[in-house]
Amino acid sequence: MKGVIIVLVVIVLVVVIFGGQLVSARNQFVTQKNDIDARWAQVDNDMKRRADLIPNLVETVKGYAKQEQTVIGEITSARASLLGARSKQEEINANNQLSGAIGRLLVLSENYPQLKSNENFLRLQDSLEGTENRIAVDRRDYNEAIKRYNTNIEKFPSNIAAGLFGFQRDDAYFKTTEEEKKVPQVKF
Repeated sequence: MKGVIIVLVVIVLVVVIFGGQLVSARNQFVTQKNDIDARWAQVDNDMKRRADLIPNLVETVKGYAKQEQTVIGEITSARASLLGARSKQEEINANNQLSGAIGRLLVLSENYPQLKSNENFLRLQDSLEGTENRIAVDRRDYNEAIKRYNTNIEKFPSNIAAGLFGFQRDDAYFKTTEEEKKVPQVKF
């Protein structure tokens, strides 16, 4: 009789410990998923700030570089794609397109000395540079949050809890495109 009670107590303890670990793992996944969402919201906020700065920058450049409509058109199109994105991946792709177009616009400004000295352009360029820096930091933090979450999903025994509670990998990372890896050419 004592043996049966001891076996039952051991079984109950194992179930309680395992159940506690499952609940703990689930709570950790929820926390990490919410962290990813919060970090995405910050990236999204900064990308929208940049999108709001762009029309002013474009109008300033238009006044000086009327023949450079191709770059201005690319920026306008990329901004529209960013604002019309319906998923994280679409927003990431539009953001990459916009980053490349902005880089070409800033290189273009080197060809127009009057534009480079224009006070409005310089202020907008500084605001855009600050926003770009924020986006870079927020993108890194977002990617780190996804990495922690994905690592936790793959580690044993939390992978059991992930499977039981329906948590799946999140592969919506920001990645550097081939266009962004190219060094801009400045010509005088």
